Amino acid sequence: QERRRERIRETDLEEFCFIVCTSDDSSLRCSTNLRLCTATNLYIDFTRFREMSQKEGKYKMFLEDIFNEGEIGGHCKFNSELHHQQGNNKSPLQSWYAELEQFAPLHFKPGSTADQEQHCDQVISKPTVFIKLDAGVNMYHHFCDFFNLYASQHANGSFDDDIHIVIWDTSYRLYGDLFPETWRAFSRHPLKRLSDFEGKRMCFRNALFPLLARMMRGLFYNTYLVPGCQGSGLMQAFTKHLLPRLDITQEQSSPEQVRVTLLSRSSKHRRIVNQDELVNAMKTVEYFSVKVVDYKYRVYPYLDQLQSTHNSDIFMGMHGAGLTHLLFLPDWAAVFEIYNTEDPRCYKDLARLRGVQYITWEKDDKKWEDAPGIHPTMGTHHAKFTNYTFDVEEFMRLVTGVAQQVLERKRAHLNPQLLGGEQQHSSTAHR
Repeated sequence: QERRRERIRETDLEEFCFIVCTSDDSSLRCSTNLRLCTATNLYIDFTRFREMSQKEGKYKMFLEDIFNEGEIGGHCKFNSELHHQQGNNKSPLQSWYAELEQFAPLHFKPGSTADQEQHCDQVISKPTVFIKLDAGVNMYHHFCDFFNLYASQHANGSFDDDIHIVIWDTSYRLYGDLFPETWRAFSRHPLKRLSDFEGKRMCFRNALFPLLARMMRGLFYNTYLVPGCQGSGLMQAFTKHLLPRLDITQEQSSPEQVRVTLLSRSSKHRRIVNQDELVNAMKTVEYFSVKVVDYKYRVYPYLDQLQSTHNSDIFMGMHGAGLTHLLFLPDWAAVFEIYNTEDPRCYKDLARLRGVQYITWEKDDKKWEDAPGIHPTMGTHHAKFTNYTFDVEEFMRLVTGVAQQVLERKRAHLNPQLLGGEQQHSSTAHR
């Protein structure tokens, strides 16, 4: 694994600013188009931050012109020609080019104690991760942030949580985050914001600019999946990294019982009109344990949501960001996107990456719109903007069918002898 990390560092990161001669010199190493960068002895001048963040009366999260040349840089030999060729993906959530565009070689050393006294108002010695965030109120998009941060830790070769995480946000607006406890998996310290450094000249010993949520062919938003690909090792490792750090545990469960969790919606659209009828039908199945949840953050605490999901064998719900919970299902589980509302790839692909079974509604003539779905701005028909009734018999056919497959996998996982037999059989088959 360490050799693999080293190959990643050697092949993907290029030297943009070379250490000249001593350890208190600076460095800047980046991947192509500045999608990921690491820096040592980095200098950033925030003395004009408030002025620039309020430029033209706007409060934008990702202003691209807050630095002049020399206000961000280091004492190193800078390859400016290579640097200026990296702007192909210049976009707030695709690269760090805009933020590092004005990077320049400096005449002083941000890593030198003598120069720090003259040029640095504050020195951050702990490793610092700068991160630009997607929508914190949407689990699907926000977990792209967390997943890419985890992937960046692999590339950086460190999972130490004694680090500072700084939200790169050029505004003073409050960032809405419905999943703040997740940061505990990455850092033991409170989050910081750029505005915390307002008016200061800052020097950072070690800095990481990680992979971002909406990169071209990124992870897991915009991921191109090879046909037949199932079960990303990185995605599974991400899940297993987060669960213990957030104290989420698997409770004792019978291998003959299927725990079914139906994610209900209290929103205006994509509700199940005959939900009670479907739930009552599932409760007639002797080996089903059925519960209905509504993961509203004000009512159902986030970590309790994860605990509930992780102890589900079948997790089901209508198309929506809540299905991102499938990341935390046990390995034997299945997710049932009851109806994908004509967005067929989103959660199917996410389930494939995670390596859990996915099913969705199959027969269009067995579901009915409560009213024609009309897009609120375009005025055209749109499947996401209405509610649905589902045929009970067809629903039960799908649920009981996938339940049998879940039971087989669950028995294998909970019975080590059976699991060993299956592994041996699988190994023989592959040979």
